[in-house]
Amino acid sequence: MSVNRRSLNDVKTVIQSTEGFKPDQIVEFYDSWAPTYKQDIKLIGYNLQPLLVECLHANFSGNREEAQVLDVACGTGSVAKLMVELGFKNFVGVDCSKGMLEQAAKSGLYQDLKLALLGTQPLPAETGTFDVVILAGGFGEGYVPVSVLHELCNAAKPGGLIGLSRGAHTISETYTKDLERALELMEEEGLWSLVVTKEVERYIQNPFVDAKKEEELYVRGTSSLFKKSNQ
Repeated sequence: MSVNRRSLNDVKTVIQSTEGFKPDQIVEFYDSWAPTYKQDIKLIGYNLQPLLVECLHANFSGNREEAQVLDVACGTGSVAKLMVELGFKNFVGVDCSKGMLEQAAKSGLYQDLKLALLGTQPLPAETGTFDVVILAGGFGEGYVPVSVLHELCNAAKPGGLIGLSRGAHTISETYTKDLERALELMEEEGLWSLVVTKEVERYIQNPFVDAKKEEELYVRGTSSLFKKSNQ
């Protein structure tokens, strides 16, 4: 099917096909989805990346031209594109999909791009290197495991910002509880402190239901910004 003729229902069907996938299947899926990914997420109304970047824009006080940014689960480069518009220039991207990284490379926004399946392979980033570490929408069963939170924090410089966003549609109840508890523990242990959390009711159109009511058409999303401890 022509990319230009893809419908919203076509995109929903694509996303629905991933239900129950294991990590290696997710990698294959994103490799195949990469050529049409940017067009498809526009069709389904993906709205969490702008919210996360907005949180960062309001709370970053450093030199944006010199800031080093680690874009985790970078996909085709949508977050970096938004951040460039706000003055950021230096990006390292990490993704599990070679196909997605090839698309990101075409953007010309990244100084380096690294392939890694998080949870199975370590995050390819040196400790205390980045002014900003950002992960938009990668959380969920079969995607980014909760254990990666510590790696994201480790990659940031003392006082650096870590931005995280997640939608409710790919996160099981058990995963959600584990994630929320892990975030709390990291605060309790003094690894980072919460700067801001924002929610959006219309993060994305729900691909998993045939909604009959307006309030059921969309999935909620959350964006949170943390500041790494200076200790």
